Amino acid sequence: MTNELKADLVLSGGGVKGIGLAGAVVALMEAGYEIERVSGTSAGSIVGAILAAGADQLSPEQVEEITMTVPYPKFLDPTPITGIPLLGPAWGVVSETGIYKGDFAHEWIRAKLAELGVHTFGDLAIDDKTLPPEQRYRLVVTVCDVTTGQLVRLPWDYHRLYGLDPDEQQVADAVRASMSIPFFFRAAKLTSTAGLTSTLVDGGMLSNFPIDSFDRRDGKPPRWPTFGVTLLPNLPQGNDKVIPALAPVNWVFGGPPLIEELITTMIVGRDQAYLNQPWVSSRAIRVDSSSVGFLDFKLNKQQMQELYQSGYNAAIEFLSTWNWPEYLQRFRRPRA
Repeated sequence: MTNELKADLVLSGGGVKGIGLAGAVVALMEAGYEIERVSGTSAGSIVGAILAAGADQLSPEQVEEITMTVPYPKFLDPTPITGIPLLGPAWGVVSETGIYKGDFAHEWIRAKLAELGVHTFGDLAIDDKTLPPEQRYRLVVTVCDVTTGQLVRLPWDYHRLYGLDPDEQQVADAVRASMSIPFFFRAAKLTSTAGLTSTLVDGGMLSNFPIDSFDRRDGKPPRWPTFGVTLLPNLPQGNDKVIPALAPVNWVFGGPPLIEELITTMIVGRDQAYLNQPWVSSRAIRVDSSSVGFLDFKLNKQQMQELYQSGYNAAIEFLSTWNWPEYLQRFRRPRA
């Protein structure tokens, strides 16, 4: 297979909208692309982990089947106190517990990866001497460490920031951390060898669409494309509620919607600005997912199918005009 039919992927966050990511991935696979590495945030980390684990096993049909059988309603496993009507969800929002535990999602991801023979990041290691040693993995997921106040990429940062051997860390744990939507799912914890326990939340808080994850820093042209698939809402025109879980707080305490707007801007603002750059926009597949909210975990089969088809159609349309040599000539000519 030629380099022209290889690609790296960057998958954005978006809650249940991640079904649209899978539709785009299947279209790329059917077009003959071999996915080398995947970078994902939140929902993108779930799709990316399955894709990376099944790189040499899964057919496009199998990726679609897994996507359409995700038991999203069961992801809503409330903590004991948040099971109390009205007051419980409000307490989950203002406390660190979150409204939902996220344990079912964690175990579902772990089980799916185990079926594909993947447990730790050591199972996703690749022998690519052109990459820095810490980056020689099929998957990287983005999380936000609110204890140390920084964006973290796992497994790349396990050793540098926490003194941990990345090969020994569970892939499902990193994915669960990346999908820890603030106020909605309980935050994840990670303890370093120095004894510091960090609180990890959804990487989308700092970068929901890290399209630059695999960009070369040496000025040389890339060996193959890096495609991005984004579910970012169109703000301010779009009416997507990125963090609708804040509604209980506003209802109970009469708070203004400004806090929701601020958090929404934190999640999508940087990436929206980055998408305006022509060298980013030209390799981004934009999926229209406005028919479903980020946290509509109780969506029905028809809504799931429509989301999937929207992603599939977006990728087909993108590929109809994609020209790799032209992209290289326009944006990636070697620097003197």
